[in-house]
Amino acid sequence: MESSQYIFVVSGVVQCVGFRYHTSRQAQAMGLSGYAKNLNDGRVEVLAVGDSQQIEMLHAWLNIGPSSATVDNVVMHQVKESERQDVRIGAFKIL
Repeated sequence: MESSQYIFVVSGVVQCVGFRYHTSRQAQAMGLSGYAKNLNDGRVEVLAVGDSQQIEMLHAWLNIGPSSATVDNVVMHQVKESERQDVRIGAFKIL
């Protein structure tokens, strides 16, 4: 199975509402690895590593988020092969 890496940047009311925790739970349930971290400007960055079907499922979920959040926008881009991060398979961290 060929895995891909994607970065999502989620904006809206996504900090102080459990967004990273819920994202981690969803990603782990989908079999993804990566991380979710708060950015200084109020957005959340998510790195997802997995196959294309898993990535699309997470993308769809991120556009909705948990009921405690209000998602305004999700920007998605694939990480270039030369810029891929070393991620332990099976681990999805909250940073």
